[in-house]
Amino acid sequence: MRSKLFSVPGLTLALTGGRGIHPLDLGQRRFLHPGPLRWLRALGWAVALVFLVALSALPTGEALGKWWPQTSGVAQLAATIIAAGVGLGVYALAVWLAEGRKPSELALRPLVPELGVGLVIGALMFAAVMGIMAVFGLYDIQALGLAPAWISAGKAIQSGVIEELMIRAVLLRLIWRAFGPWVAFAVSAALFGFGHIANPNATVFAAVCIALEAGIMLGAFYALTGRLWLSIGVHAAWNFTQGYLFGAAVSGGDFGPSIARSTARAGVPEWLTGGAFGPEASLPGLVVCTGVGVAVMWLAWRAGHFAKQPG
Repeated sequence: MRSKLFSVPGLTLALTGGRGIHPLDLGQRRFLHPGPLRWLRALGWAVALVFLVALSALPTGEALGKWWPQTSGVAQLAATIIAAGVGLGVYALAVWLAEGRKPSELALRPLVPELGVGLVIGALMFAAVMGIMAVFGLYDIQALGLAPAWISAGKAIQSGVIEELMIRAVLLRLIWRAFGPWVAFAVSAALFGFGHIANPNATVFAAVCIALEAGIMLGAFYALTGRLWLSIGVHAAWNFTQGYLFGAAVSGGDFGPSIARSTARAGVPEWLTGGAFGPEASLPGLVVCTGVGVAVMWLAWRAGHFAKQPG
């Protein structure tokens, strides 16, 4: 059934969309056909798909970035968009060939409304986190004025598209295929969180925060809609708002020029602010994102999406 909680056009489609992740969407033909050791075949295929996406999209972006003028922000952004498109295309082709199905998780008809809603949700979520930080005196936020957005936009698109492809469309989906939804959520969220442990200024607490915040929340959006667009929009907008609009550290890194600069106040415990890693590793970030994730998981559960067993 569909939730009746939202009735705004576009928002309704994005937040109640379709059938969620159906057994057919998990893959059940060709390489993933029913039979002995399908769980092992699913895990092997997950590893292969991660490498296919990474080894097609990332080198494409690097090659185009070196070939096109380094001083042109527009050219660098275009290179990132093309690389993201290559990643999506390689994933779609691989699924069609190896699984014998059209990748419904990349259905084009809902792309615009779901991506748009995701961008709004991601921006509002991070703004809420920084609002809490400001009200309680945890961060200093200084306006800097206009700045070019090309670098931040490119990094946001790359992380939003490539990470959602690898973590949600590949790992979450195929572990779900192998062991069911709850194992898939636990494992994919843990891998996503601890995949950030090598980032600058990362801590175990930061990795746990990302696993709980983004790993569960972004997976919940995917489970709700059965598509990637909402997750991509939320992921990209969160990073762009964090790095460009507020000028805070993004997973320990610098997102380039920004229109503001946000720094944690000295003497405040890092678990409250995220410290040098950024607000993702903060208590306000954990509360806001986990709250949204739990709400979206409830919507997906209420719609019956977790009751569907792998076919």
